[in-house]
Amino acid sequence: MRPDTDGHVHLENGPLSVDYVWEFVNAAADKGLKHLQILDHTHRFYEFAPMYRDVIEADPRQKAWFEKKQVNSIQDYIDLIEACRQEEFPIDVTFGLEVCWADFRKDFLKDRLSVYPWDFLVGSVHSVQGRLYDMDGWSREILWDVEPSEWIYRQYYDQLASAITSGLFTQIGHPDVVKMYQYDPGYDLQEEYDRISCLANEYSVMLEENTGASYRYGHPDAGLAPAFREAARRAGAKTITASDAHWPGHVGMNFDRLEDR
Repeated sequence: MRPDTDGHVHLENGPLSVDYVWEFVNAAADKGLKHLQILDHTHRFYEFAPMYRDVIEADPRQKAWFEKKQVNSIQDYIDLIEACRQEEFPIDVTFGLEVCWADFRKDFLKDRLSVYPWDFLVGSVHSVQGRLYDMDGWSREILWDVEPSEWIYRQYYDQLASAITSGLFTQIGHPDVVKMYQYDPGYDLQEEYDRISCLANEYSVMLEENTGASYRYGHPDAGLAPAFREAARRAGAKTITASDAHWPGHVGMNFDRLEDR
């Protein structure tokens, strides 16, 4: 059965406007989707800047990248959500945040995330000890070519586990996207798949079947690694389909490859 939900689409590359939201909604409706979860990264919003100190200090390129991403106050986004509540969308549309998780940010996030009753909150790991792992321009140089891949993978999954047990999130973003460059992890990831799946079930947190790595990085998996998907099934962990679209045209991308999952 073809998925009818896209649980992770970004407004990041456009304005926080009702018209731009409609572009995503129309794209979803055109693809037969019934539910769209719209979000944006916490790094877009000024109020979350203090928690990115480790990212900024890790490399000058990351500092420049982060400063370009800082374009709005969280109140701008809240105002947009309230305006969208007045719209008559043809499908169900909900709003949340994608939170860049690291365990030392927990207390900060408890305070910042309480400013609005979000429909959902996605916890995602985007860096390993302050170093972004997915930037074509420098991640290999400052992380993948410096640290053992096993260490990177273990750090990543440890942070993922702490995101689940934090109690802050309803959903975990792209749980195994650290595989994007197809580095050999150096150990059997089954233990990670089982651990994360069991925790997701225990804490009632959904895991994303996120297709982003397939169409943005050419990874052969459409979503979760097959062994991860099976681990989630065994553990009773719930999953949600997600495109990680950063443009309206990417809504529901590669969902056809998830039909038989």
